[in-house]
This record gives sequence, C-alpha cells and structure tokens, in this order.
Amino acid sequence: MPSFGRRRLSAIGLAVLALALLVLSQLVWPHQASPKVLSYTEFFQLLDQGRVQEVAIGSDDLSGKMTPAGDESAPQEVTAKRLPGIDDPALLATLREKGVKVSGRIEKSSGVTAFLVGWIIPLVVLVAMWSFFSRAAGRSSGPLSIGRSQAKIHDLNERERVTFADVAGVDEAKAELVEIVRFLKEPERYRVLGARAPKGVLLVGPPGTGKTLLARAVSGEAGVPFFSISGSEFVQMFVGVGAARVRDLFEQAKQRAPCIVFIDELDAVGRTRSGVAGGFAAHEEREQTLNQLLVEMDGFDGSRGVVILSATNRPEILDRALLRAGRFDRQVVVDRPDLRGREAILEVHACKVKLAEGVDLGVVARRTPGMSGADLANVVNEAALAAARRAGKDVQAADFEEAVDRIQLGLRKQGLVMTEDERRRVAYHESGHALVALSVEHADPVHRVTIIPRSIGALGATLQLPTQDRYLVTREELRDRLCVMLGGRSAEELVFEDASTGAQDDLERATETARQMVCRFGMSDSLGPIAFGDGAERVEMFGAPRPYSEETGRAIDAEIRRLVEDAHGQARQILRDRRLVLEKLAKRLLAAETLERAELEAIVAPPRAGVERTG
Repeated sequence: MPSFGRRRLSAIGLAVLALALLVLSQLVWPHQASPKVLSYTEFFQLLDQGRVQEVAIGSDDLSGKMTPAGDESAPQEVTAKRLPGIDDPALLATLREKGVKVSGRIEKSSGVTAFLVGWIIPLVVLVAMWSFFSRAAGRSSGPLSIGRSQAKIHDLNERERVTFADVAGVDEAKAELVEIVRFLKEPERYRVLGARAPKGVLLVGPPGTGKTLLARAVSGEAGVPFFSISGSEFVQMFVGVGAARVRDLFEQAKQRAPCIVFIDELDAVGRTRSGVAGGFAAHEEREQTLNQLLVEMDGFDGSRGVVILSATNRPEILDRALLRAGRFDRQVVVDRPDLRGREAILEVHACKVKLAEGVDLGVVARRTPGMSGADLANVVNEAALAAARRAGKDVQAADFEEAVDRIQLGLRKQGLVMTEDERRRVAYHESGHALVALSVEHADPVHRVTIIPRSIGALGATLQLPTQDRYLVTREELRDRLCVMLGGRSAEELVFEDASTGAQDDLERATETARQMVCRFGMSDSLGPIAFGDGAERVEMFGAPRPYSEETGRAIDAEIRRLVEDAHGQARQILRDRRLVLEKLAKRLLAAETLERAELEAIVAPPRAGVERTG
C-alpha cells in the first residue's frame, strides 16, 4: 500500500480510537443528575430540622438525601463541602441523635478517570493531529517514511517541458547525450545488436553552465519520467537513513522504467573515501550511503531503461569506484560557452523579453567572455529590469550595456562625492589604461572608459572588448596585458609625480599574471621552459614542501619583478611620448565621465601610429 494511504488510515484509526475511549468513559462512569449544593451551615440547619434521611461521608464532602417540608415530595439529593482539615465530632453525634443512616464513600474511579482524561486522551489526540498535518504538508517524517527517497518526480504531463531546443551553447554536450535519448526511445535497437547503453553519465562543468537543464532536456526529448534529487539529501543525522533512501530511489526508478534518475552535486555523497580526502576523514553515514549507491548501480539491469545522470563541478574529489566502467561509464564536459554559444544562449533568453529594433546580441556576447549560461540569463533579466526602471516600452541596447556593467562592476554610487583632485586622479588613471591599450599591438580594443564609481569599490573602469574568444595566448600578448594593467599607475606617477592606492587591483593582477608566466607557462628567459607547480609560494597541505628549492624561489621572485618592472617602464614610456593625447583624453573624460569607443579612437587617432611629445 502506498505510504500516503497508510498515513491516512493511521490518522483515521487514531481518531476512531479517541472517540471510542470517550464513549467508553461515559459508559463506565455514567453521567448522573447534579445534586443540590449546600453550604456546611445550611446542611446543619437541615439536619437540626430532621429533614436529612441518610448521609454518605466522603474525603472532602457530604452527600445525602433530604425531604422537603411536609413530606409532600420524593427525597432530594444534596451535597455540601466539608471544612478542609477539620474533623467535626459534633457531626457524628448529631447524626446518631437524629437517627440518620450514615455510610462512607470511597472514590475508586477518580484516579482512573483523571489519568484517562489528563493523559491518554490528549496523547491520542496529539498523535492523530501530528499524523494528519504531516500528511497534509507532504512531509516524510513519520516512522514509516523516514527512509523513503526525497526525489522530486517530473512527469510528462507538466506544462514546462524542457527539450534540447531550450538548451544552447553546449552543442558538444548535447551531441554526447543524443545517444542516451535514442536508447530510451528505441531500446530494442540496441538489444538486437547486443549493445549496452551506459548505466551512468556524469556531467562535469563549472557552476551555472546548464548541467541540470541538460539532464531535464534528455528526459523531455526521450519522453520519460525524471527523478531529481540532490546528493546532500541522502546524508542525514541518523546512520543508515541515506542508504535506505538510495534503495528506495532505485526501487521507484525500476517501477517507473524507462526513466532518468538525476543526482545533482554528486560530490556531496560521492567524495573519495581515502582518509585524507581534502584534509578530512571519511564520514560514516556518507560512506555507507556511497557504498549503497555503488551496490545499486551494480545491481540494476541497464537494459530496463533506467539511466543515471549526475552532475558535479569537482570531479577530482569523487571516489574512483564511482568512475569505473559499469557505473558512471561516460563523462560529458559542460564547459562555459564560447562566443557563438553565448550569442545563442542570449537569443534563447531574449525570446522571453520585448527587444527593441537594432539590438545586437553579438555585441553583448563579446562583452561577456567567461560568463556561464546562468550569468547570461541574469544579463537578459537585468536588462529587462533596467528598461522597466526607466519606464521603457522595450529593451534597448543601452539597457544591456547597463546590465553588463551592473553585473561586472556593480551598482552606480549616486551618493558618492569625490573631491576635484580625486576626480582628476581617477580620470588620468583610466586615461592611462585606455591610451596604453590603444598604443600597444596585442591589446584588445577599448570599448568604454568611465569614471563613474561603482559599488564593488571601483572609482572608474576601462572596459576592453575582445574581438573573438582566445584559447592560446603568446608571450608578447601577455607582456602587452601587463603593460595595460600598469598604465593607470604610470599615468598617476607621470602627472602627479606620486602614486595612490587606486592601483591596488592592477598591481595584484599584474603580479599574478607575471607569476603564471614564470611558474606555469615557462615564459622566462633566465629560468627556461620549466614549470614550478601552480606558482604559489606557500607550504602545501600537511606540510608538504614546495616543488623547488630556496635558490630557485629567489630566482622566481627576481624574474617576476623583472617582468613587472619592464612592463611598468614600457607603459611610462608610452605615456611620456603621448603626453598631449593623455591630457586631451583626461580632460574629455572629466567633462563627459564616460567615453565610448568611437570617441576614444577619434581622440587617440591614429591608435597605434605616431607619437605626440610635449616638447
């Protein structure tokens, strides 16, 4: 019987039991007519008048029968409370004198009734209410369902059905998953040939790249149910609950086959079981859950049409037993989209908003290198919000520009008031970046320069727009990047003969770039084509030594310093040679606060030919 039916019958049975106990209490201790309550004085007065026929003395009261005046009616029940803690000897003497029949009364059922009414019935009512509200809230907290799977089942009758048409920018991953769709649609085609479809497919990629969306798209294309659960939902406080939920999940999947079981964030339960995994010892409940998952993946027959999809952004920490053949047979990399992929993703999300004519999503795609699908969806949403804030009728290109700036740089600081000297320093700083970028050979084109402060701490920004995605970078290109990074500080030193704290981020990025050139890419003339780990001069975890000697470490430091100082000197020389252009650019930036590419190229024309000296 389904757990929902069992819980409903349990609640009904408890309610019936409570009602039966109430009825039984009324039958065992029947309700009688209430006697007339008298005071102790009134009872003595009736006794003196001879109207009391018999008396039953209890522990705290007196009850008896009396006759009205004239004996014209039947005896009437009366009761009176005794004085607390006082034994009245005169009462017994008066009763004997009047010839009243005297008896004692012991309340045998008072304790049973109090226990029943005070404990049993409230407890039964509370249990019935707890069971009812647990069922109504859809929770599985009862003793019969604590080990049941918490997976959400997405059936085919849902209105929002996801297909491959809703997923863009990951064409390679979709091509890998098409075979899974074919197997779920036409399993006989594979059985005839003796082929075995993969039991498990692991989707690997950075956060926000669309791994969950891809898994739902496979379900929508194949037209099969989709079980979705997170790896953290298996691991509970009680040992053994996670393993029970794994068993229940696979049992449900076998009953609904063909179907897809999707386990998100597999690393939450599938972390390696070695004693030093990530520096922490193995967790007993997690280890039992992982063992049960391995057993279930070995035990079920993949030909029945149950495919396990899982997602993680940290495949390096997964247990090796999960990744062997017969379990997660295939790994599909879902990486960040390239330029064409970003444009395709923007087109998918832009269909949900009202775009103005002339909006070029290709420009937006070029402005968002490195963004994932979730980030691009956020860009479209922020652009729509920007259009709504200005009460526009459609989303224009300026709204997308504002959305990208808002995500990359933060909100505009409307209330921040800088002194005139600070504005001049920021203007020359950003002009230095822009002028150096427009003067060196291998820099990306400058898209915009602004001195409007933003919430992330930047008082200005120089935005460069790559013309295409780059997968390889040469030594000369990296040197030009270093030169552009140090252009702002060089401009401050040239104009103000001093530097400020505004170049902190530039120095950090330049130093890290130079370190990568020396330690990872082998771009050092003195050290040669040798890699020195990740380049970080820190003691590794558990006291492991650095992968190079102290002497080599000093040589690395010297080479990093040389690269940064050479780039700094080159930037200063460019700005010194083009001082007049720097002054013109800074004055225009102070007046307009933001300069676009066309105006920049008009001021710095020709961008990479000729020099202007101050004389």
